[in-house]
Amino acid sequence: MGSKILVVEDEPALLEVLCYNFSREGYQVVTACDGADAVDKARQEKPDIIVLDLMLPKLDGLEVCRIVRRDMTVPILMLTAKVEEVDKVVGLEMGADDYVTKPFSIRELMSRVKAMLRRAAMFPPYQGESGIIRVDQIEVDTARRLASVDGVPLALKPREFDLLLFLARHRGLVFTREHLLESVWGYQYAGDSNTVDVHIHWLRNKIERDPHNPSRLVTVRGVGYKLEG
Repeated sequence: MGSKILVVEDEPALLEVLCYNFSREGYQVVTACDGADAVDKARQEKPDIIVLDLMLPKLDGLEVCRIVRRDMTVPILMLTAKVEEVDKVVGLEMGADDYVTKPFSIRELMSRVKAMLRRAAMFPPYQGESGIIRVDQIEVDTARRLASVDGVPLALKPREFDLLLFLARHRGLVFTREHLLESVWGYQYAGDSNTVDVHIHWLRNKIERDPHNPSRLVTVRGVGYKLEG
């Protein structure tokens, strides 16, 4: 049986289109039309991925994302009609893994969902390879999905952990934004590498002694990023 998708959308016509296309692809589809119901369905149904509209009655998508992310690591794809960069950044900061701006093509949406499910399978919570990866004073527990720096536990969002884990596994190697998008986010470069920059910024705030002068997660000018150690 296919993966279970929770689709949260208050526009009936769009909800019908999404349900039809996801069902046709073999997914189990659960729906919610407002934010409060979305939180309840997420807790009850334990979906494999959530497709979440930003503008919702009762609770907006950002608040739903914040509440759900506190309880579980399910991938969240946010749908937004807003084009301001701040809305995208806030959505990611609340714990969304990716976003698609309306209007979007169903083909693109399906591609993103499939890629996110592949990433979730590659980075399952509390599973995977056992052991500790150490880079400088950074310690990554691959089995329990925990990380610390200088002995202090880090509060990482799921995608922050995935990014840190990938860079730690390939310490000293330089990766372009496009490579990181494909390897960590799981989809081919779709025209917006700012997602990587935002997560790099968040990671630096957590692992660097001085985030303004990074010595661990460094920028290689004109190329990309690498984790030193």
